[in-house]
Amino acid sequence: MCSCYKKIMQLVLVVTLALQSVVQAASFVDVLDLPAKPSALASRSPLLDLAHAGQRLVAVGQRGHILYSDDNGKRWQQAVVPVSSDLNAVYFPTAEQGWAVGNDGVVLHSSDAGATWSKQLDGRQIGDLMFKHYTALALAEPDNEQWAVLAADGQRLIEEGADKPLLDVWFANDKLGYAVGMFNLILRTEDGGRNWTPFQDRTDNPQDFHLNAIASTGDALYIAGEQGLVLKWDDSHRRFAALETPYQGSYFGVVGQPGEVLVYGLRGHVLRSTDGGVNWVRLDSGLQVSISAALLDSRGHYRLFTQAGHTLLTDDSNSKLRLAAQTDPSPIAGATLAADGALVLVGSRGVRALPVEEQ
Repeated sequence: MCSCYKKIMQLVLVVTLALQSVVQAASFVDVLDLPAKPSALASRSPLLDLAHAGQRLVAVGQRGHILYSDDNGKRWQQAVVPVSSDLNAVYFPTAEQGWAVGNDGVVLHSSDAGATWSKQLDGRQIGDLMFKHYTALALAEPDNEQWAVLAADGQRLIEEGADKPLLDVWFANDKLGYAVGMFNLILRTEDGGRNWTPFQDRTDNPQDFHLNAIASTGDALYIAGEQGLVLKWDDSHRRFAALETPYQGSYFGVVGQPGEVLVYGLRGHVLRSTDGGVNWVRLDSGLQVSISAALLDSRGHYRLFTQAGHTLLTDDSNSKLRLAAQTDPSPIAGATLAADGALVLVGSRGVRALPVEEQ
């Protein structure tokens, strides 16, 4: 083969690769700008959380999938969602108004009980939001070094891009709410999500541990995080104050009722407090697998669920756990009870509803 022919073939290869790169670049659409695709298999795709919107059930999961059911989880419809980012959590403080959060710093809002959604915030904006907020505070209080550090964190987030996972969301009503996520990322809104305020300076979390979950027990608001982190809202000091717990592993969730709170997480650990988090007692789950979801039933008892599909039930005093019989176990990421008493679960295999008689 002559050298001229080789050069021609090399040139053709270079041009072909260049054209492929151009085509790929032209066809790329950021998941934050790509609406979730309708799928007949959405209810069997991985789902990570679900909530009540009045009598309706709403579930969220990967690729921006949001589903809703008006018949206690028997049939599901796919919602209209403007992003394809994975969604990690959903919460409805009222029957109509709800919020969902997920990867890429995305915050979605629905005003029609979860049928349609709009984007309020994403990770491309969060860094700039932090930088401007804490720069303004640094200018107002130049002697306070904390503001400069947090402003620098905001600049770093701008440079890193949109990848800022939000892991949970909670709203007190249709105005006041929080979104929490990795590396102490926490945002607060007082106007239903139209504006968000960075809240990193209001947490006792100097090591920037992940904030995995936020939930109210009816008389207190708690955040559970990694490496034993549990925070409680202190209204007098307007901040989330750290509580001491006897376990230094990660907590994945909080559940409770007035006068009682449970935190749960890694390797089957469950801790219970009946004095606002001052003292904690470990509830023996008998498991070494992580607990990933929980609910409070109508009798005031708890059900906890694991990443391997186990179900744990508390006794009448909520001081002991027992393992329920397993049928077709699969990883569970979220759970709730439907209006008819059915147990509705979401996880890696999608959504399933267990009738009352099968629980």
